[in-house]
Amino acid sequence: MIWDDHQSRCIGELSFRSEVRGVRLRRDRIVVVLEQKIFVYNFADLKLLHQIETIANPKGLCAVSHVAGSFVLVCPGLQKGQVRVEHYASKRTKFILAHDSRIACFTLSQDGNLLATSSTKGTLVRIFNTHDGTLIQEVRRGADRAEIYSLAFSPTAHWLAVSSDKGTVHVFSLKVNAENLGSARPSSPPDSNSSVNSPSSSLSFIKGVLPKYFSSEWSVAQFRLIEGSQYIVAFGHQKNTVVILGLDGSFYRCKFDPATGGEMTQLEYHNFLKPDEAF
Repeated sequence: MIWDDHQSRCIGELSFRSEVRGVRLRRDRIVVVLEQKIFVYNFADLKLLHQIETIANPKGLCAVSHVAGSFVLVCPGLQKGQVRVEHYASKRTKFILAHDSRIACFTLSQDGNLLATSSTKGTLVRIFNTHDGTLIQEVRRGADRAEIYSLAFSPTAHWLAVSSDKGTVHVFSLKVNAENLGSARPSSPPDSNSSVNSPSSSLSFIKGVLPKYFSSEWSVAQFRLIEGSQYIVAFGHQKNTVVILGLDGSFYRCKFDPATGGEMTQLEYHNFLKPDEAF
């Protein structure tokens, strides 16, 4: 059902023979995710524009860009660890073998130029150029396995936030200018003189000898949460702020220092299921 809240009425309805696993919306498109198929509809008249076959996708993984005039869609491919990128403006399809394990989570930057992915291992997050599939950067959440709940780019794509079942939200510094992805050229974030890069292991100088772990890029900032609930994360409208929403009704707004990193500062807390609780 497509509900117009302004008119307070249903303006359309789509029916399927199997369970709907997810829905993604743009101003001009509706994307419906089933277990092994994705349907793309025109929003204005609900005309079916495209069907995509995927590997089994019980979590309904799918991401779309939100910049007008450039529609990019990402979904699981047809094999383990693979993602499919559809650039509808240029009518190009790109397959990226992102991980050896199954894909657990992914997200797009707002313009669709960058893709961040994680696997069921949950130790590494990889950032790709969606145009040519180039691996641009790899960052490490931790050493032990984890279930990644959400990934989020900042509006400028200079930061990436990650939440998992370990109860910690991580913020990573990204090295890529999303506006110049034709060459996938590394660049520094704005105010680079006062920004800290994602820290690497002190043993990175012998990365050719020791395992990849010792040359890993780690998060710049962290925020500790209560374990046991599932959290999703996004960047706030105010600079260097992160918002976190939990299935337990909790809402956090935090601020990180791009110059020094470390533990984020909690600015706000509410629990929508327990109104008496407040920061």
